[in-house]
Amino acid sequence: MPWHQVEIRLKPRPRGFHLVTGEIVSAVPDLARYRVGVAHIYVKHTSASLTINENADPDVRADMARWFDRAVPEDAPYFVHTAEGSDDMPAHLKASLLGASVSVPIRDGRLALGTWQGVYLGEHRDHGGSRTLVVTLSGE
Repeated sequence: MPWHQVEIRLKPRPRGFHLVTGEIVSAVPDLARYRVGVAHIYVKHTSASLTINENADPDVRADMARWFDRAVPEDAPYFVHTAEGSDDMPAHLKASLLGASVSVPIRDGRLALGTWQGVYLGEHRDHGGSRTLVVTLSGE
C-alpha cells in the first residue's frame, strides 16, 4: 500500500473553530491518486485541536467556541500553569478534550466525509500563530 505524507502550514487564526477541509484538500493533490484508503490528519501543537463537525452553518462553530470557553474558563484559581497567559492552560485542556488528530476515509480520490461534515481546527489561544498539520495518506 503506498504511503504519502505532507506537512501543511495554516495561517494564524483567532480563537475559535475554523473549517480547514478545503485547505487540507488543496495542499494534498496526491489525494486524487487514492481509490480507497485513509487520511490521518494531525496537528503538531498542544493548544490547538482537530475535530469533525458541521460544515454548513457557522453558528455551530460559534456555539462550540462559546461552550468550550464556558466549560474551561480562563483565570480559574486552580490553574498553576499561567506563565504563557491566561488562555494557555485552558487551551491545553480544550486540545486534550478534542484531540490532536482525525482520520477520514478516502474514496475515489476524495475525503469521504458526510454531506454536512468538515474538518475543524480548534484554535484555543487568542494569538496561537500559524499551525502545522501532518497529513498521512495510506491506501491504493
